[in-house]
Amino acid sequence: MLSFRPMPDANTPQFNTAEYAGQPGTDRCHYCQQTIGARYYRVNNRMACPACTEKAALAVPQESHAAFMRAMLFGAGAAIAGMALYAVVEIATGFISSIFSLAAGWMVAKAMMAGSKGQGGRSYQIAAALLTYAAISLAAIPVFIFQYKSPGTLITAHLGRLAVFGLTSPFLDLFMARSPVALIALVILFLGIRIAWKIAAGTRASEIIGPFSTSRPASA
Repeated sequence: MLSFRPMPDANTPQFNTAEYAGQPGTDRCHYCQQTIGARYYRVNNRMACPACTEKAALAVPQESHAAFMRAMLFGAGAAIAGMALYAVVEIATGFISSIFSLAAGWMVAKAMMAGSKGQGGRSYQIAAALLTYAAISLAAIPVFIFQYKSPGTLITAHLGRLAVFGLTSPFLDLFMARSPVALIALVILFLGIRIAWKIAAGTRASEIIGPFSTSRPASA
């Protein structure tokens, strides 16, 4: 959320905060470079005119259920695309590249932010992390089906087991292989999740302090 902090009373000394003294006719807005008038604000600790301050306040995306649902739809699509890419490469080459974990995290989070138009937060981060993990872990299912002799029968009879197998596959690989490669793959998977987590934080709100008057010193 936006943080507005009002200007304290001018007669009260402020020993623990920085003081900002406006100079009429000389100070300029950091954002539009226009001369500061009688009043100004500080946006992210930079001097700003009222017009640019209002733009900064309106630039933060508004949180809504519709935005979150769009983000989930876009993120799920990116997760499916990442899972398909991971599986196709492994089936075609027989080579497992853990770098896809990083790509999946980036794809999922970027898609979610596109769907929400920049709105992020904890719920978005959790969703992005889960979708990233699902994209990589569930890629083991199509690979396993491809290697199975009767994929149709397998899917019909063991759909639930396949889902459990897919979701636990990163840890099963580590437990069964007991090799540094499996451990590295798991670490990279969590790095991919970390990438998704950071991106899904969304647009950071600007800290807006003021208003201040250029006719006398003002404190933040």
